[in-house]
Amino acid sequence: MASRRVVIVGLGDSTTAGTPAFRSPLEAPPHGEGNPESQYAYWMMRAHPEWTVLNRGINGQTAAQIRARFDRDVRQVRPSYAIILAGVNDIFSGSEAESVERELAAMYADALDAAIVPVAASVLPYDRATPRATAAIFALNTWIESIAKVLDIPFADTHVAVADPNALHRLRGSPDGLHPDVEGYRRMGEALTRTIEESSRRSRSR
Repeated sequence: MASRRVVIVGLGDSTTAGTPAFRSPLEAPPHGEGNPESQYAYWMMRAHPEWTVLNRGINGQTAAQIRARFDRDVRQVRPSYAIILAGVNDIFSGSEAESVERELAAMYADALDAAIVPVAASVLPYDRATPRATAAIFALNTWIESIAKVLDIPFADTHVAVADPNALHRLRGSPDGLHPDVEGYRRMGEALTRTIEESSRRSRSR
């Protein structure tokens, strides 16, 4: 990839913020607080110093709450890409995949309308998930991958990046049973970096 300044917004919940070892700049202004390696944005910028990846994650937020911040945290910034990762808190609280799908679809559409490329990221597993929650996460992620193909937008399988390869409903490593460890955030960053690299190559070849 040719080096050029690229602004990317990571919009989401705790798994964007970097919980539990890091608090995002929205949670601990102005620069965040904790171990910076516990966020995928860190690893993306380490791979591409010419990228600015803005961490706009807030722990505990639902997809609707994240969507309510879209104008402020994405549209007003006018990034090249917006990584959208939301839905696990809805499922954790008992909601079904369909309610999350409506919010995600609206955010993908809002990004496209603003000439911003949305990156559809799959929802992460967590070790304490009930069988119902696990089924809802898998159903939601199947939909996310499918709608990304329909809309012709980038898809990043962040779920697979952090999942135990022998038990995809669990995290490979976690300090609290709910969120990835630093190594998991690194793997998320690598998966998202590859996705945006491929999207950039495709856009240049068109």
